[in-house]
Amino acid sequence: MSALPNGAASTATAKLPALASSSGTSSKPGAVPSSSAAAPMTSKPPSQNPSDPTAALRTAATVSDVRTALSALHARESSLESRLSSLLSTHADLTRSLARLDNLRAGLGAQVLAARSISNTMLAPAAETAAQLSGRVRALDLETQRVDDTLRVVEQVAELKACVAGVVGSMGAPQDWEAAAGYIARASRIPDDIVRGGFAAAVVPTVEVPDPPWVTLEQARESLCGLFLREFKKAASENDAAKVTRFFKLFPLIGRGDVGLDVYGQYVCQGVAGEARNWLREGIGSGAAKARKDGVFFANALTRLFDHIARIVEAHGGLVERHYGTGKMVKVIERLQMEADVQGGIVLDSWSDDRSVDRRLTDVKSYPFSFLVQSFLPQQRGFGGVQRVNSPAVGGGANDPRNSEDEGVNMKEVDALLVEIAVMLEKWSAYSRFLAGKCKEPDSPDDAPLVMPDLLTNSNLNRKVAGKLVSPYNALTTFFFRRSVEKAFQMDEFPPGLSLNMSKPIDSNPPFTILAVDDVMYIVNTVIRRSLSTSQKAVIDSVLPTISSLLGSDFIGMIQRKMRDECYPRASVQGNLPPEDKIVSFIVLINSLDMANEYLGRIVTNILNPPEQKHLQQQPNGAAPGDSLKNAFPFKNESADVATRLNNLNASFSAKATELLSEGIKVLFSQVVKPRLRPVLTDTFRDADYGLTEDELMELTEQLISQGGGADAADVDDIIERAPRVFERGWDALMRPICRLMTPRTYATLLELSADYLARVLEKRVWAYAGGRASAYGAIRMERDFGAIVGAVSKGGHYAVREVFGRTAQVLMVANMEEDEWDELVAAGDEGGMEWVLSEEERRKARTIVRS
Repeated sequence: MSALPNGAASTATAKLPALASSSGTSSKPGAVPSSSAAAPMTSKPPSQNPSDPTAALRTAATVSDVRTALSALHARESSLESRLSSLLSTHADLTRSLARLDNLRAGLGAQVLAARSISNTMLAPAAETAAQLSGRVRALDLETQRVDDTLRVVEQVAELKACVAGVVGSMGAPQDWEAAAGYIARASRIPDDIVRGGFAAAVVPTVEVPDPPWVTLEQARESLCGLFLREFKKAASENDAAKVTRFFKLFPLIGRGDVGLDVYGQYVCQGVAGEARNWLREGIGSGAAKARKDGVFFANALTRLFDHIARIVEAHGGLVERHYGTGKMVKVIERLQMEADVQGGIVLDSWSDDRSVDRRLTDVKSYPFSFLVQSFLPQQRGFGGVQRVNSPAVGGGANDPRNSEDEGVNMKEVDALLVEIAVMLEKWSAYSRFLAGKCKEPDSPDDAPLVMPDLLTNSNLNRKVAGKLVSPYNALTTFFFRRSVEKAFQMDEFPPGLSLNMSKPIDSNPPFTILAVDDVMYIVNTVIRRSLSTSQKAVIDSVLPTISSLLGSDFIGMIQRKMRDECYPRASVQGNLPPEDKIVSFIVLINSLDMANEYLGRIVTNILNPPEQKHLQQQPNGAAPGDSLKNAFPFKNESADVATRLNNLNASFSAKATELLSEGIKVLFSQVVKPRLRPVLTDTFRDADYGLTEDELMELTEQLISQGGGADAADVDDIIERAPRVFERGWDALMRPICRLMTPRTYATLLELSADYLARVLEKRVWAYAGGRASAYGAIRMERDFGAIVGAVSKGGHYAVREVFGRTAQVLMVANMEEDEWDELVAAGDEGGMEWVLSEEERRKARTIVRS
């Protein structure tokens, strides 16, 4: 594009007057347009782009606007020329590239023609030939498959014909039953559609065997099944084990496995019933009465029944599994369990009648527990307590426990009955575990938890065990345990010869507890272990909560009553100390609670984690000794539930015993230790004046010497160190007799209470010197004396009680600091490494103890 001609500018300039005249203003040459006339000339049409030079030129009103528009047009022209030049400079390269593309297109066209020629002349015939060959191969494969299928059918029909002929021939004159059963077993492996097909129906029948093959085979099965049943029963009646085994193995070959298993189950059940009748018949002999009396006859009868069944299952299981298939022994076990229901039920019914279990249950359920009931009734009791009922110290007569043997219930007979029931339940549990292992799924892993099989869960014997053994055991155990607790407190005795006088020796050995603790905890251990030996979850679910409840209500309740009514350390005269016998008895009861708590925890721990035996690395079954609980309760989640029950028993008793124990120790402190500790403290600080300076203290000692009272340097030291010696002497006289009688744990708790009280007293005494009431030398003496007091309290290894004196120690430490040490500590603040138990205000107050 060319530049605007020079004449265009003059033309545009010449048109300005015309534009001015056309706007309606004066047409006089040289006239100046008014402001109203100039406004339309400077306004821009709203549709024009202000950046367009051409539009700017058309709207230019002055010479400067025209020149500006022309400059913009020149700049635009230059830009266009530059772009055009760059395009023209690349034209040659573009032309060369297009030429190369033309050459390549020509070569590519030739290649396309060559490829098309090859495809038409060479590949198309080859593809057609390949398709024909593939079709022929597929047809040949189909023909081969059909030939193979035909041959297979022919072979199976030939096999069927041979089997039919062999069955008929073997059942004829030779009477080879094994061969006949084998031919039927071979025929059973031929598909049924071949056996019942038309080809077999046309080929297999002969003149000797005109019936279709399936008819012939089915008739042979029925005939052989009847024959095998007769021979099996005949051999069973003759007790011919070889023939029984011979015909038992033939039933699955002829497809009558269910019949074989059923008749075999009847056979082994006859043996079980016969053995059971022999055992019961033996019970009528001369030694049977003694065996029944000793509590071993019925337990042995049940044990022999279960052992006999277990031996049958173990000995015959391999035979059944081998000939009848995996898992088929379960059907025989079901039949055996039905016989066990009958024979075991007879044993349990006979035992229940012989032992008069129902009458005993009625007696124990109506037992009044007179001693326990009367002990908990509100009674008027003197401070001297009440005399124990049936105590051996009382003598004979009506109070002799043997003359009122359990108010009609013989505890020895109950204990013997519980032992007998526990033995029978243990044998039932072992029998159940054995059958559960035999009835496991074949594909289940070896370590999978056992599951009680339905044949046991739904059996009549299981229901009879629950009604005849489990329920009576739970009821009798409840009575036995509560009566044992009652009898333990009836026969209870305090340890003799205990005294708070250190000069009197003690003959008995610590821990000093009442006799009932050892008796009751022995019964607890016996009852728990006997119940665990049954391996019955229903027994554990009943016995352990019962023990927990009775320990909390009767055992702890009796000790609480004794502590409250018989041995409470209350002074008979206001202001005096309690009697020594009350204090000693109260301490013995505190010890009894503590040791009972320890004994039960030890019992539970030894059951859950039995100690390893050095000479016994493994049990006979390969399990570690610590797995005894899991071995006793192998069914799913049972061992975990039993462990939870045991832990709950321990936790429940511990919580109740600890609560009463804490209350008893608090009573011992408030009634015995605290009243005696007050005069000790009063005597300790009677002459202690920490406001005296060192010179004043020396002047005081010189006055004592000059008075001729025999005072010397030793008396001066006695005045200075009197407080710690007085306290230690009084503290030992107070606490050593108590420490000698109490268990270490209970004494530690009592010491903590005493130390806490003493710490508050000492801290209060220290704060009493705030406001400059103590001299610098007196503060040092105070810190030394209080440290010696703390050392006297914590001696004997009770270093933990020093922590309660932390506030007093820090108050005295701050009070005795030098100014530069205090300034350095204040500057360090909380980052100085000191763990303060005092607030900042208390630390500032402690600095005022020493007067400046």
